[in-house]
Amino acid sequence: MDRTVVLITGCSSGIGLHLALRLASDPSRRFKDPCLLPEPPVYATLRDLRAQGPLREAAQSRGCPPGSLEMLQLDVRDADSVAAARARVTEGRVDVLVCNAGRGLLGPLEVQEAGAVGSVLDVNVAGTVRTLQAFLPDMKRRRSGRVLVTGSMGGLMGLPFNAVYCASKFAIEGLCESLAVLLPPFGVHVSLIECGPVRTAFQEKLEGGPGGALDGADAETRDLFSRYQRHLERIFHEAAQDPEEVTEVFLAALRAPRPALRYFSTERFLPLVRMRLTDPSGRSYVAAMHRAVFAEEPAEESAADLGGPALGAPPAAPQ
Repeated sequence: MDRTVVLITGCSSGIGLHLALRLASDPSRRFKDPCLLPEPPVYATLRDLRAQGPLREAAQSRGCPPGSLEMLQLDVRDADSVAAARARVTEGRVDVLVCNAGRGLLGPLEVQEAGAVGSVLDVNVAGTVRTLQAFLPDMKRRRSGRVLVTGSMGGLMGLPFNAVYCASKFAIEGLCESLAVLLPPFGVHVSLIECGPVRTAFQEKLEGGPGGALDGADAETRDLFSRYQRHLERIFHEAAQDPEEVTEVFLAALRAPRPALRYFSTERFLPLVRMRLTDPSGRSYVAAMHRAVFAEEPAEESAADLGGPALGAPPAAPQ
């Protein structure tokens, strides 16, 4: 009988790296579907294999069994690269696909360079589409498969100075929800892992750097961005999660006999999500988020009323 085959995109660091290690080193193999055999190979893919050093070293230190972790080159921006990676999966199929590769972009919209905007949309949206187009047909044909996508609170609510990133993650929400409605008759299940702030190198890899070309923005916008940066520092100090904690949410989705569409790595921002739904006009959410992020002093109101300290947190950390 065949083994379960897992392929993860974006494994050079962050959530992808930690998830690949967790799956490859788990002696109990509890993440697997109950109908599938243990000891699956985990294909950890990277845009540039020259960046595989940290993953390889971590796998050795964790004692991952031989053959439990394979590293492949895969650039989600290139359909040929995605197809080549699929062809190098020796089992000829992927049972669990994790779409994790992503890019961030921070700063005033009006100063973002076209290349940076295009890169974020290409990786986060078009790259996810390319990956799904490569692997979904075989899952549908076999009437079996699971797809996990790294989501973000930036896909559930608009965050200041994250307009393009949020646009890309809002698109992913629609993409995955549409597929989740369609695919159950084929035995394929799609789940979004909705993340808050995570302690990874994601912020260090932002397109155009932290804030872009701020010199091109007006003085008031620059002042608001400074307030936002102070807010981020506070949020990361108070609320950021470790990648290992987030990987447990991925495992919960993989273990579920009937997987849900959405799993949350933290519940801190759920009050704001509910606020967006209960007041469709958007007034309540806009006022609450603006007050939480840009107030000169941290708001005194109950954290539960405004979603806790993760309000306005930076994008999740898909790598």
